[in-house]
Amino acid sequence: MVILRTLLAAAAVLTAGGASAHVSLLPTTASSGSYQVLRFGVGHGCDGATTTALRIEIPAGVSIANPQPKPGWDLSVERATGAPDTITAIVWTGGLPADRFDEFLILTKLPSAAGPLAFPAIQSCGAKQNRWVEIPTPALARPSHPAPRMTLTSPTPAPEAGHDHHN
Repeated sequence: MVILRTLLAAAAVLTAGGASAHVSLLPTTASSGSYQVLRFGVGHGCDGATTTALRIEIPAGVSIANPQPKPGWDLSVERATGAPDTITAIVWTGGLPADRFDEFLILTKLPSAAGPLAFPAIQSCGAKQNRWVEIPTPALARPSHPAPRMTLTSPTPAPEAGHDHHN
């Protein structure tokens, strides 16, 4: 299962192409209020330059955001001023050659409300940045630098406890 998810993430990142590629997010759909491992895929550098940092902003309502360390990368967690339990961003700093891809994982507790959820991302390549922070709106239907997004769905209700027809 993990291998299949990794291959799907790699395919999503690689099929995006250089000009339209972005920081991808898997899964693209999850149940609101659930615990979920989010996989942020980086499939290219910045105009041929090595990716040196990835910053993922954590949206309001995400109550848990535990990043997975990556060998060879430093990891920092940014917290809200005056609210040390509230994580606002996670930053990995290291080196990913422009012709390679990789994934960065965060275990989350997603908000309880259904709807779209964006995780703006800033990919640094030395002094250059790709800011994947645009969120589609009626005025910006097809952003050129879209933020990684997912859709939260209402959880499927558990079957009601009732009587059993099996004897």
